[in-house]
Amino acid sequence: MALRIVAITDIHGNIREAEKMAEIFRNANFDVLLIAGDITNFSNRRVAEMVLRPLLSLDIPVFAVHGNCDGRDVPELLDELGIWLHDRRRELNGVGFIGIGGSNITPFNTIWELTEDEIQEILMRNYRPGDVILSHVPPKDTKADRVHSGLHVGSSALREFIEENRPPLVVTGHIHEARSVDRVGETVIVNPGPLFRGYYAVIDFDEKRKIVEDVKLKEL
Repeated sequence: MALRIVAITDIHGNIREAEKMAEIFRNANFDVLLIAGDITNFSNRRVAEMVLRPLLSLDIPVFAVHGNCDGRDVPELLDELGIWLHDRRRELNGVGFIGIGGSNITPFNTIWELTEDEIQEILMRNYRPGDVILSHVPPKDTKADRVHSGLHVGSSALREFIEENRPPLVVTGHIHEARSVDRVGETVIVNPGPLFRGYYAVIDFDEKRKIVEDVKLKEL
């Protein structure tokens, strides 16, 4: 039995694209929506609520983390809505999901940034074998964390954790130009690309065997 996952990230306050996404998926068959952060573009919970409203109207389970560009009160909203996954673990159909919001340290002093030690602690505290990881920041040295200049700017702690624990799936975002599907050993890494540009991903995940069956990068 496959769990059908729709993954989005980096909406950056684009309500129109969120509404378009909701309209397309209103009658579609999928089981969970993962939102990998940057719901707003340095904006507050009021903007986040407007962005999320059409997506939450789909009436399916949603797991979300905040991004480094979300306002200070956005995590509080996500918590109130019951969808916040940062530093938590939830289960759906026997599949565990854990979340990491914000990013690793950047040169830009953005709102939500974590040290590599903090990222490692969140992973160690929450992860159980076979869990899916939803992380705004991608793992280092993958297709998912490569910026235009060619530098890899992802999290070294997340990369090391993947190498040691081999989670089946990591859904990420943060690096807009790094839309990709990659592998680190047995782990599938998916950066759907930013929804504000109309990008998303559909992932079929085998609930029993805890493996990714298929990934499609798609466009609205």
